[in-house]
Amino acid sequence: MILTTPSQRRELLEKVHTVAVVGASANPLRPSYTVFSYLRRQPRYDVTPINPTVDVIDGVRAFGSLEAYAKERGSPDVVDVFRKPSEVRRVVESAIAVGARAIWFQYGVINDDAIDLADGAGMTVVVDRCIKVEHARFTGGLSMGGLNSGVITSRRKAR
Repeated sequence: MILTTPSQRRELLEKVHTVAVVGASANPLRPSYTVFSYLRRQPRYDVTPINPTVDVIDGVRAFGSLEAYAKERGSPDVVDVFRKPSEVRRVVESAIAVGARAIWFQYGVINDDAIDLADGAGMTVVVDRCIKVEHARFTGGLSMGGLNSGVITSRRKAR
């Protein structure tokens, strides 16, 4: 099922405990690092980086693949994807193979074939949203910047 409403995404975030971040980076300037770092500081989540090129990110052991993660830790509740759209189908196939219940495609990670594959396999699917932004929005984390309106935009309201 493809989640399209804020309430559906909130419900998903309230249910999950384990998050595997595919493409998490050790570079603090990368969005995948920022999202990983933010999520791992949330008490409800057990967050693990999936990246074959690094061993550890911020003291957290990285796994080279979802299969390696699942072999040791079991299926993640959600797979958060930071990969090029052309590489996403393989991530979805791996997520299905390891029994992940949900897959979250970050901003700009849009591959219709992969989305259809995940949806057809019965996974919960979130497309073109940031898990960090959505979590912060639902928990009041954006209110400090005055953004907890439920709608994120850079346009001012007409007067």
